[in-house]
Order: sequence, then C-alpha cells, then structure tokens
Amino acid sequence: MILKKEEKIALISGVRDFGISLSWPQIERLIIYLNELWEWNKQVNLTGLSSIERIINELLIDSLIPAPFLPESGWFLDAGSGAGFPAIPLKILKPRLDTHIVEPKSKKAAFLKHVIRLTGIQNIDVVRGRVEKGKNVMLHPGGYHVITARAFSHLSNTLALCAPLLKPGGIILNFQGSHFENVLKQCADVIKQCGLILHESIPYKLPGMDYKRHLLIFKKKE
Repeated sequence: MILKKEEKIALISGVRDFGISLSWPQIERLIIYLNELWEWNKQVNLTGLSSIERIINELLIDSLIPAPFLPESGWFLDAGSGAGFPAIPLKILKPRLDTHIVEPKSKKAAFLKHVIRLTGIQNIDVVRGRVEKGKNVMLHPGGYHVITARAFSHLSNTLALCAPLLKPGGIILNFQGSHFENVLKQCADVIKQCGLILHESIPYKLPGMDYKRHLLIFKKKE
C-alpha cells in the first residue's frame, strides 16, 4: 500500500495542529514506516487497527505528542515498543537521540529491525527482551534521559520497572486516557518510592475523537 494524497495531507496537518513541524525527509521516513506497517499487519497482528486513518490518528500522531518535551540528544528508551509506537516516530523527529527499543515478541522485533533498515535511521537498537528489573535485556548502564511507555503495563508497574533505569533529572513519558486521576491515586505510593514527581500533565484530543487523552511527564528527583 502507498499512502494516498489525502492520507499524506491528514498526517502532515494532524501533526501541525499540535505545533509539530516535519521536514520532507522526516515525512518520507514516516510514510515508509506506515507503508511497511500496513503490509506487515496483513500477516502479523502489529496494531489491531484495520484502517490507515486510525493508524495515523490513534498511533502515529499520538506518538508524536511528546516531541516538544524531549531533549535533542541523550539516551532514549522505549519499553515494550510493539510495532514501534512511540519510539520510531519520535526517533525520526529527534535523530540525535541514542535509542533502545525493547520488545519481547520475535515477530514485532523483526518488523522493527526491518523498518530501521529501510528508513536508514541511525543510532537505534532493537533489544529483544523485557524490562523487568534489568533482567533479560542489555540496557545502557548509565541510565536514560527519557523513557517512554505506551500501553506497556499498568502505571504502577511501569514506573516501578522504568524508574531504576532513569538518570536523575530524567523523565518518564506515559500515555493515559480521560480518567488518569484515579490511576494516579492508585500509584501514589509507588511514585514516592521511586523518587518521582508528576512534573506535568498535558491534555489533548486526537483527530476524530471527542474525549481527551493525557500525556503524563514524571521526573526523577536529582
């Protein structure tokens, strides 16, 4: 499948609505990524979504929401990346970030390596394994400046597993729905034990949706 003109326009305009600008080489890489995702999705269940419009709006644009809050360089970890959201779009937008993608499933890991080869993204490694107190994966020993977790696990488990891998002053970016306050209350003890603070909560609406999502930014105390 090759993206139609209107689908390319939807991608570019949807991202621009959130104040994110893309260069033409970045757009080309994202299109390659989407095309390959669509083709692989016919054989391997990578996303569970059946239309390119939903993939653009609910996955790709959603993945780029954190872009303004990421540093230009440093170490970046995506825990349980699945089909590459949000790591691949964010890495395309922030090419100087040294990136590790952790994914336990072999077919999804193979897809990620395939997309990285096709797009020519540099300084990014796919680590097949699980983020479980550092077990089964070879991670950056100095810790990470940014860790993303999208549909990885319950927030309390996500923070407990990811916080030890974070540098002091580093951030964990987590995606939540409309009722994130209840989730935060359930995680209050874990947040404190991990030495984290909720630095910011960013509400937003994706194209075609009538409910708000929230990007939660947790910062590790220095």
